[in-house]
Amino acid sequence: MYILVDTRQSVNAGYKASFDREGISSLGLAPDEFANWFQASSRLDREAIQGFLLGDFEDRAKCAGTIRRLSRAPIIALSDVRSLDQTLLLFEAGIDDVLPKPVHVREILARSEAIWRRVNGGAPLPPRDVPAPTERLKVFFDGRDPEVDGEVLALPRRERHILECLVRNRGKRMTKTQIYNVVYGVYSNGVEESVIEGHVSKLRKKLSARLGFDPIEAKRFMGYTFVG
Repeated sequence: MYILVDTRQSVNAGYKASFDREGISSLGLAPDEFANWFQASSRLDREAIQGFLLGDFEDRAKCAGTIRRLSRAPIIALSDVRSLDQTLLLFEAGIDDVLPKPVHVREILARSEAIWRRVNGGAPLPPRDVPAPTERLKVFFDGRDPEVDGEVLALPRRERHILECLVRNRGKRMTKTQIYNVVYGVYSNGVEESVIEGHVSKLRKKLSARLGFDPIEAKRFMGYTFVG
């Protein structure tokens, strides 16, 4: 899930529509709304956030500082006007990247994933009993379908997003609720959590058919782990 923050409803709506087209959940908020929501959010809600996209508004640097105190997710600022002084100020505030508008949502996804890799590069390795990641499966995190042995594995958007979520958290058990919040958003209406079980089941069958083994470990009532 991506959080969009801008005073202009049209900006939030435009980027939300772009994320929707890629099958990525997002939530658009005005700065004041975001401050109230974020301060009251639960750890589970914050863990579902894959990135923050900040439009051009007053106190954006302060907003970034608030985010960084509670979340390690990438923070990307959108710039309406190029300004070296403003860019330097944003970096000092903890923003990870500054992009001039217009920018395609797939570039935002790719840059966000690159930031994730840098930030979590020193994270603890999975336990020894978790097999080393397969080199046969390649996941891109930018809207493209994954590849197995160099050939594209076409997946519906939700299944692709679930695979990205599990691979990003390789070796870590993800509960059904955690996956649901990432894929559908913490305020999704009309979709039951049980839908995740169906998505994961179909994804595992497709991966098993191409790889010859199941890279996703499932434990009843506990969740799923990518062990590929």
